[in-house]
Amino acid sequence: MNVLICDDDAEIAGAIEIYLKSEGYGVFLAADGLDALGVVEREDIHLIIMDVMMPRMDGMRATMKIREGKNIPIIILSAKSEDYDKITGLNVGADDYVTKPFNPLELMARVKSQLRRYTDLGSIAKKSGVFRSGGLTVDDEAKSVTLDGEQVVVTPIEYGILRFLTENAGKVFSMEQIYEQVWNEPAYSPENTVAVHIRRIREKIEFDPKNPKYLKVVWGIGYKIEKIQ
Repeated sequence: MNVLICDDDAEIAGAIEIYLKSEGYGVFLAADGLDALGVVEREDIHLIIMDVMMPRMDGMRATMKIREGKNIPIIILSAKSEDYDKITGLNVGADDYVTKPFNPLELMARVKSQLRRYTDLGSIAKKSGVFRSGGLTVDDEAKSVTLDGEQVVVTPIEYGILRFLTENAGKVFSMEQIYEQVWNEPAYSPENTVAVHIRRIREKIEFDPKNPKYLKVVWGIGYKIEKIQ
């Protein structure tokens, strides 16, 4: 598995590289967003660790460009810890967010978690079934999502949420339950993270995201996929 580290701080990038290589990952380096776009086009990259503040092209813009054609996991790495910055990162397509200074072991755990989901999304070896609600179909054999027969391009996190909710169509789950099922880790404060991913999913599967047919909110409780025959 190959990981791209995009950070203009050579010392930080070098430290992350050491940890990744010790875990057996192939590592590519980029000093800014433009360099990262070039590496992604040339190499077989499975995950990106993306700094935010960089020259030429920052991490947010680079993430948006990558998301135009690829669903590989992206972990935003930034010194900014405010909720606004985290939400912005998730809104532009990142799957996770780690703030500096960070614990290298925590970063490695998040890398492994994201790669596990990415591998599951791309694998056809797992046979788990096909889940439907109306025109929405989540095929866990092909790891695909279709709406009225048309393919919907989703990230691994979005796929995980859709699979979980569609498999349990009609049941309401809290943000904590969704986070723990999809991220496979304890939910300490999942509200912003889950809500942003839900919004992104609605933009992809709903004709009118503000008046959703499939992905419904149950105020004060959580979310559900409507059970439609």
